[in-house]
Amino acid sequence: MTAMVTVDDALTRYEPVIGLEVHVELGTVSKMFCGCPTTFGGEPNTQVCPVCLGLPGSLPVVNRAAIESTIRMGLALNCDIAEWCRFARKNYFYPDMPKDYQISQYDEPLCTDGYLDVTVPLADGGSEVVRVGIERVHMEEDTGKLTHTGGATGRIHGADYSLVDYNRAGIPLVEIVTKPVTGTGGLAPAVARAYVAALRDIMRSLGVSDVRMEEGSLRCDANVSLAPPGQPWGTRTETKNVNSLRSVERAVTFEIRRQAGVLDAGGHIVQETRHFHEDDGTTTPGRSKEEAEDYRYFPEPDLLPVAPDPAWVDELRTTLPELPAARRARLQEQWGISDFDMDSLINAGAVELVEATVAAGADQGAARKWWMGELSRAAKDRGVELAELGVTPADVARIADLVGQGTLNDKLARLVFEGVAAGEGSPDEVVAARGLELVSDDTALLAALDDAIAANEDAVAKIRDGKVQAAGAIIGAVMKATRGQADAARVRELLLERLGE
Repeated sequence: MTAMVTVDDALTRYEPVIGLEVHVELGTVSKMFCGCPTTFGGEPNTQVCPVCLGLPGSLPVVNRAAIESTIRMGLALNCDIAEWCRFARKNYFYPDMPKDYQISQYDEPLCTDGYLDVTVPLADGGSEVVRVGIERVHMEEDTGKLTHTGGATGRIHGADYSLVDYNRAGIPLVEIVTKPVTGTGGLAPAVARAYVAALRDIMRSLGVSDVRMEEGSLRCDANVSLAPPGQPWGTRTETKNVNSLRSVERAVTFEIRRQAGVLDAGGHIVQETRHFHEDDGTTTPGRSKEEAEDYRYFPEPDLLPVAPDPAWVDELRTTLPELPAARRARLQEQWGISDFDMDSLINAGAVELVEATVAAGADQGAARKWWMGELSRAAKDRGVELAELGVTPADVARIADLVGQGTLNDKLARLVFEGVAAGEGSPDEVVAARGLELVSDDTALLAALDDAIAANEDAVAKIRDGKVQAAGAIIGAVMKATRGQADAARVRELLLERLGE
């Protein structure tokens, strides 16, 4: 087994180069070349027809909405849009592709030579902007889904048999391929994550895909190679179908550590695909690519070339929404926050959540406080993204409102967040079910206060001597007696009244 080294140790001898291939399933109503529905989660093999099953005599027809979405994606990524391009047949024999070839684009893609600027968090709390070059954005059709049954890994090796669902075959798929990303050093894993996150945000803002990584509508293949500084790029590996932002970063990190260990031991890197394992963050070999596979590309004879009218492209350019980077700059000015505060929101993936919370009626200061405080800690503890906590912007706005009304204090609000995230209902339902409403009734408070005064004679004496800060001990005793549900400000007022201060 290869001895692993730390990333910092690897970087003293090697320079990483990364490349990312991101597949985005488009949210069209029908498939790329036929009229079958694209709804996720249908019964296996119920959303198919002769065209997407590749039956003899069936002919494909290009989905105009998919072409339009791809052009808008290319424009958002600063690409050149081809005035003429065509589809090709990518031939390979595997049961997930019923035709034994995939209709894709080869040497003549629709979009080329773009870039995306991404903000990468730094250890000191700041950030750095890295420009990632886009080599191409091309269209193709997705494959079917294989389920390998039996065995310990869920992969084909060791399985008893495999099942195939062709519902996904033929769904419009756009592949976004970066140019090699160099010069990032130890930031390489963070750059990979930030790039996929930024790409996901753009696709969501364009409305071209739901980009749900957990459902496979956005998938990333991460390429990594190492070489001593100043030397030609090393042999790359390709970790396939990584399906979360955290996993993209972990996969790149692991490959840097693994490859450095292999090279340190005098070995050589095998050009291969690799599988990422979510449970332990490791990668294992897939299939060897020591010799480039010959897919025998040739132009698709059943489809006409695509020649977008430049006037149509200009018209589509006018439909682009405010993109995430521009929106964030506008929000920073609107909210009046510092670069550091905005970087913190971006790094936490909280900008859109705070924006939605403000839109739901909360003050932006309260929205930032809760998303960047209690909720960020909870997300970190669970190892999930903020948006995956089970707490919505509307929930945060309502809890902030309850705090503002004096129904909750911060401590009780944290318990309400806990209940909402656990699926116990809306904030109001959690408050009612757990009995968390703040106690502000003077009769109840005075009963607890009198007990606390009787038990803290020393503090009472100090208060009467003018040392009002000693009130903290008595207020604390009341808070304990009421399980933290007393209105501390009202308790203080009643205490000073009781003692004639």
